[in-house]
Amino acid sequence: MGTSKTATQDQAAGPLTNGALDLPALNIDDYNIEVRDRQGFIGDKATKGKFREKLHRWRKVMREVGIDPIGKVATADLPKRDIDALLKGKDAQAAALVWSAIEDFSQEFADVVACFLKQKHWAGTERIVVGGGFRQSRSGELAIARTEMLLAERDVNVHLVPVVHHPDDAGLIGSVHLMPAWMLKGHKAIFAVDIGGTNIRAGVVDLGKAKSDDKHYLEEAAVWQSEIWRHSADRPSRSVAVERLIAMLKDLIARAEKEKLAPAPLIGIGCPGIIQADGSIERGGQNLPGGNWESDIFNLPAAIKKAIPEIDGHETFVMMHNDAVVQGLSQIPFMHDVSKWAVLTIGTGLGNAHFVNKAKAHT
Repeated sequence: MGTSKTATQDQAAGPLTNGALDLPALNIDDYNIEVRDRQGFIGDKATKGKFREKLHRWRKVMREVGIDPIGKVATADLPKRDIDALLKGKDAQAAALVWSAIEDFSQEFADVVACFLKQKHWAGTERIVVGGGFRQSRSGELAIARTEMLLAERDVNVHLVPVVHHPDDAGLIGSVHLMPAWMLKGHKAIFAVDIGGTNIRAGVVDLGKAKSDDKHYLEEAAVWQSEIWRHSADRPSRSVAVERLIAMLKDLIARAEKEKLAPAPLIGIGCPGIIQADGSIERGGQNLPGGNWESDIFNLPAAIKKAIPEIDGHETFVMMHNDAVVQGLSQIPFMHDVSKWAVLTIGTGLGNAHFVNKAKAHT
């Protein structure tokens, strides 16, 4: 992850800039913050890879006594569904092995959460939404629940909840909350992109029927159609990755127009790193396909707008923000009852952002 992001004059001024900290329904205190302890970045203790390290360690312990209920498959190659199946299966040793990894991971995740809660803007946090790929598994859900129990045992009063939407969808749905209500008026959908170190996903987000006049709730927003490109296997250059993304968007735009979805000429993007007001990436994009996404001469929103200048006869508007922020924003309709909340996304790394709801989010 890059360095932390806190408000600057440009980005705190309003919602119509990339990486804005003043959004229609809430303010962003900070995101992508780096918290260290003696071993390094604490976020490195709570990743998908760390959970598998815990699982592998217990496999080694069992092998020393001649038992490995999982078999010969390497821990790194185990699909999430197979790990979850072990939890539900009849083999008690296999289930206990996975439970042990969950317990070890939860102990460290509780330490990580406690460290975040000591940071300036995180004081008084009422709820933490946990997203990312690890959340979309039974072992991930159990780890989240166990972590909350461990925090309660330490008298740390904060609720941990899994992100409501599938993390893949949340990374797209959150983009609707980057846009002010007037930009959505008269439209039924927008386009969204979620860029990661292994995948690029693009989709059409159906806005649904707003249940509030200010349209900041958007409870029924859902992914209508999406495409995914697992670019890690292809190892593309940056230019090839951008060309492929643009092709995905053009295909989705054609589909949405054919189905008369009345799409807004809006494209929201979630991308790792610290996002500047002009759409450039200050830091944190080192794992993106092809590298060099932080170049002074590269700007993804500008490249997309140049390739797609109009949508449905209207000038295209592209807005980009940090991917953990965007995934967190998908949770806005379910956060009316709190004021200060946060998101942690457990994936290849640990994404983070902290939010303060505006008063109108409680009406």
